[in-house]
Amino acid sequence: MASVAATPTRTPNGPGPGEASASFPTVASDPGPREPEEEGEEEPAEIHLCVLWNSGYLGIAYYDTSDSTIHFMPDAPDHESLKLLQRVLDEIDPRSVVTSAKQDENMTRFLGKLASQEHREPKRPEIIFLPSVDFGLEISKQRLLSGNYSFLPDSMTTTEKILFLSSIIPFDCLLMVRALGGLLKFLGRRRIGVELEDYNVSVPILGFKKFVLTNLVSIDQDTYSVLQIFKSESHPSVYKVASGLKEGLSLFGILNRCRCKWGEKLLRLWFTRPTQDLGELNSRLDVIQFFLLPQNLDMAQMLHRLLGHIKNVPLILKRMTLSHTKVSDWQVLYKTVYSALGLRDACRSLPQSIQLFRDIAQEFSDDLHHIASLIGKVVDFEGSLAENRFTVLPNIDPEIDEKKRRLMGLPSFLTEVARKELENLDSRIPSCSVIYIPLIGFLLSIPRLPSMVETSDFEIEGLDFMFLSEEKLHYRSARTKELDALLGDLHCDIRDQETLLMHQLQCQVLARAAVLTRVLDLASRLDVLLALASAARDYGYSRPRYSPRLLGVGLITFMALVGSFVPAEEAEIGAVDAIFTRIHSCESISLGLSTFMIDLNQVAKAVNNATERSLVLVDEFGKGTNTVDGLALLAAVIRHWLALGPTCPHVFVATNFLSLVQLQLLPRGPLVQYLTMETCEDGDDLVFFYQVCEGVARASHASHTAAQAGLPEKLIARGKQVSDLIRSGKPIKPVKELLKEKQMENCQTLVDKFLKLDLEDPSLDLDIFMSQEVLPAATTIL
Repeated sequence: MASVAATPTRTPNGPGPGEASASFPTVASDPGPREPEEEGEEEPAEIHLCVLWNSGYLGIAYYDTSDSTIHFMPDAPDHESLKLLQRVLDEIDPRSVVTSAKQDENMTRFLGKLASQEHREPKRPEIIFLPSVDFGLEISKQRLLSGNYSFLPDSMTTTEKILFLSSIIPFDCLLMVRALGGLLKFLGRRRIGVELEDYNVSVPILGFKKFVLTNLVSIDQDTYSVLQIFKSESHPSVYKVASGLKEGLSLFGILNRCRCKWGEKLLRLWFTRPTQDLGELNSRLDVIQFFLLPQNLDMAQMLHRLLGHIKNVPLILKRMTLSHTKVSDWQVLYKTVYSALGLRDACRSLPQSIQLFRDIAQEFSDDLHHIASLIGKVVDFEGSLAENRFTVLPNIDPEIDEKKRRLMGLPSFLTEVARKELENLDSRIPSCSVIYIPLIGFLLSIPRLPSMVETSDFEIEGLDFMFLSEEKLHYRSARTKELDALLGDLHCDIRDQETLLMHQLQCQVLARAAVLTRVLDLASRLDVLLALASAARDYGYSRPRYSPRLLGVGLITFMALVGSFVPAEEAEIGAVDAIFTRIHSCESISLGLSTFMIDLNQVAKAVNNATERSLVLVDEFGKGTNTVDGLALLAAVIRHWLALGPTCPHVFVATNFLSLVQLQLLPRGPLVQYLTMETCEDGDDLVFFYQVCEGVARASHASHTAAQAGLPEKLIARGKQVSDLIRSGKPIKPVKELLKEKQMENCQTLVDKFLKLDLEDPSLDLDIFMSQEVLPAATTIL
C-alpha cells in the first residue's frame, strides 16, 4: 500500500515534532534508460491457416501470432493431390487449419489424411470447419474493408481505406479473398491472443503480407534429417528439460551466429525455403563477400554489436494496440530505434551499389529519429522503473509537475497537520500521524490504547472511525476532509494524466509502425548475412557460382540455395527445384514399416516427383532385401531415369553392387558417368586419398575395412577365402586345420577336468561325470 505519513510524538515537556517517514514517487535527475533486467518471455508463436480449393485453384491466408500479421497467397493452380497445399503446410506448420464445411472429395480426403497423421503429434493441426456462408465473397470483402487495423490512421476516410487496402490485397483473387474473410471470422470467434480481454478489444492485426512459393526448392523432411540441416536435442539444464529443445550439431547450429532473435528466425526461414532465384541469391552473396574483405572486418563487428539491440518490435506494437505496454517495452523500443539509426548512418557510408545497404540507408527514415526523440523527451525511465509504471519527465505537463511538487511536499506539511490534530486529542493518546492512501485519501492514524477493546471503544468524538490495521486506528477528521477537498487524490490524478500521455505517445508510435516493421525486416536480413560471413571467414568457405551444370551435392547445394558461401575451393551450382534423398532410413516402430519399405517410399517419392532440375541422392538402395532383387530394383530405377533423356534429374548413386557394372545392367551413353574414390594399396595396407576420380571400383575393399574395424585376422582371411570361392564357383568346405585345432582344444579341456577328479572321494559319482561332461564333449571331439 503506497502511503505518505508524518508522525509527531508527545514528550514530557509537551508536544513536539518527531521524525517524518515517507514513501512516495521520486523524479530521477538522469533521464537516460537503464538496461532492462530481463526482457519478458514471449508467448509461443502460433499460425492459423485458412484454405479454400475450388476448380483446380488454391486460396490461402494465415495469421501469425508472433508478429500479429496476416499473410496471403494469391490464387495458385494445384493438382488434385494438393501437393502445393502440402508444401505450404510443411513450411508454416499451422496450429489450426480452417476451411469450409462444403468441400469436394479431394479436399475432404486430404484433410482426413492430415488429421490421421499420428506421427505429427503433438503438432498435428486442428481441423476446423466453418459454414460455407462465412466464406461468401461479398461478406468476406466487407469484413476486410470494415476491419479495425492499427496501422491505418483514424483520419482515413472509407474511400481512402478501400484504395489503400486494394493496393496491398489483390481483390481479383477471389478464392484468396474468401479465405481472408473466413480467417477474419475465425479470429473474431476464437479471439486469438485476446481471449481474456473485453469484447470491445479486437484481435490485433499489424499488417498484411504476401506469401509466395515461387522459385522455392522443394525439400522433404527425410532430406532435412539426412543432411542434418536441423537437429533438436533436449536441453542439458535440469531447469529447461521440460520447457523446450536446443539446437544440436547441425548445419543451422554451425551457421547461426545471429545477434537478434528475428535474425535467427529469418535464417531458419531461409533454411526451410531455399530458393532458385539467382538474383536473390547473388544479392545475398554480394553482402557476404563485402564483409569478407579484411578492411571491412571492423565495420562488420560494429554492425553486429548494433544488431544485438534490435528486439521484438512486433510484440511491443501488439501490446501498444492492447494498451498492455510495459516499462521495459519503452526501454527496448528506445534502444532498438537508436540502434537502427546507427545502422542507417553506418550503411550510408558503405557502397550504395549493394541493394541491402541502399535499402537501409533510404528506408530507415527520419520517423525513427522522431520516435526516439519523443520517447527520450517524454519517458522518465528511472521513475518508471521505481514505480513499475509509465511516468513522464519534468517540464512535459505543468499540471503534472505541480501535482508532483505537492506530493513531494506532503511529508513536512502533514507533520504540521498532525501536530495540530494531536493538540485536540485526548491526553492519553501519545502520538498521531496523518497519512495519505491512494483511492482513500487523507486519514488520521493513532495507536490503539489498552482500554480500546471493543469496537464501541474506538469511537472518538469529532472523528469518523474508518478501520483498524496493525494496532492503529484510522479516522477521518475535519482537517483530513479539508485536505481531500483541497488536494484531492493526487496520486491517482498523476497516474491518470500520465496514462493519457502514454496513450498519446503510443498513438504517435503506432502511426509510424510501418517503418518499425521495415527496420526489423532489413535488420534481420543484415544479421543473417553477417552471421554467414562470419562462418565463411572462420571455415574458409568459397562463393558458389550458378550455372546449368551441377557439380555440388548435398549440403553444398543446400548452402548455395540459401545464399551462403560453401565449404569448397570452387563450386558450380546448377538450377535446382527440389532435393530428394535415399540415404538414411528414419525407422520407428509406430510407422509399422520395415526398413526396406521405408527405403522404397523414399525412392518412390523421388521417382514420382523429380524433374530435370531436381537433385537426387541415393546411397545403398536395395541392401534391405535379397541381393538379386535389390540389385534388380536399383538397376530398374536408374534405367527409368535414363529413359527420360533430357528431362532426367541430376542423380548421384553410391552403391556396393559392383555387379551393376560387371553385368552391364545399365546402358552406355552420355547421361551415365562412373566415379569412384581414389585409393592405393601399400603392401597389405589400403591408403584412401579422399578424392573422386572417373572410373569403376574393382573391389569392395571389405577386408581392409574389416581390419580397420578390429576384426581378428583369421576371420578376415577366412572371409577372403570364401569370397574367392564364391566368385570362382567352387564349393565351400570347412577348414581342416581349424577343425583339428578345435578338436584338440576340446580334448585338452576334457582331460584337465578328469585329472582334477578325486577318485578317493566317497561323494564322487562317476555316472554323473560321464553323462554331464564326457558324453556332451564327445560330439565336438569325434
